[in-house]
Amino acid sequence: MHSQPAPPAQPSPSPRVSPAASAATDGNPRGLFDAVRVAIIGFLMGCADLVPGVSGGTIAFVGGIYDRLIHGIKAFDLGLARRLLARDWAGTWASAPFLFFACLGAGLLTAIVSLSGLISRLFLTHPVQLWAAFFGLVLGSIVILARETWRWAPRDWALFLGAAAATFVVVGLPMLANPPDNLPYLFLCGAIAISAMILPGISGSYLLVILGQYHRVLEAIHTRDFVALGVFVAGVGVGVLSFVRIVSYLLRRFHRATLITLTGVMAGALRSIWPWRETVSTRINSKGVEVPVEQVNILPPDWSAIPPALLWLAVGVAAVLVLARLRPAPAADPCK
Repeated sequence: MHSQPAPPAQPSPSPRVSPAASAATDGNPRGLFDAVRVAIIGFLMGCADLVPGVSGGTIAFVGGIYDRLIHGIKAFDLGLARRLLARDWAGTWASAPFLFFACLGAGLLTAIVSLSGLISRLFLTHPVQLWAAFFGLVLGSIVILARETWRWAPRDWALFLGAAAATFVVVGLPMLANPPDNLPYLFLCGAIAISAMILPGISGSYLLVILGQYHRVLEAIHTRDFVALGVFVAGVGVGVLSFVRIVSYLLRRFHRATLITLTGVMAGALRSIWPWRETVSTRINSKGVEVPVEQVNILPPDWSAIPPALLWLAVGVAAVLVLARLRPAPAADPCK
């Protein structure tokens, strides 16, 4: 009597990749041209993030990678952490669009490293022209975003005007005179700042100025205060991982209403990048140069200052139109 052969051993299943995480990997660049395009958008986002008042999220939206960015960040969840701890390298790689973030991060870091000094100098030597260019960039972004949901019903106008008015008030708030000087408050400010950076129109660095922590964060970087930086980065991590889920849900369930609301946010945020402003308070930076911290908007001092500003505003609008031409067709974006 012959014994039955033992069934072959089944390989132990690796941790399952969630459908959301699998979908996120579709955000990886689809060829060399797409990789270069993502890097260019990352470079422009880095330029925007160097300017208090301009949001990198605006550039991501106009460049057509906002959905990929949101879904990609959302893929960094507990499931990915479990696969990483289990040394499931293939599952980890398949869980998130690492190539997308590599291209985006390369462009963003290149801008920050190479242009931070130049933009700081331009703010001191040609502030009106620089602010006018960024004003045109955001203004053109509003037009492009509004075209995606046009025509508007009365309810749409109500959403737009409500978001614009609320943002206009928020970006005009004065800097806190006596902000709390403790680590929990710094953690909260990190979460708030990164949440604002994700939204097109609102600048996280500008909110740090309002919350009274902009100078503290810069000082922590300069003095290598790793405790303060660690708490701030932890707040950034918690903020980005939680807030992107809210934005993703709103875009999935209320896509049109969310786009119209974000258009209003961008319109209200124009207040923070008005070209003509008067300095209220200053600080001494790490190089011993006095730079502005809090400013208020004013009217142009004379009519001769308007034509050059309009020229640079047109340059900003043109840059947005060129960037919008690089957007893929809607059907080619898997996250739409």
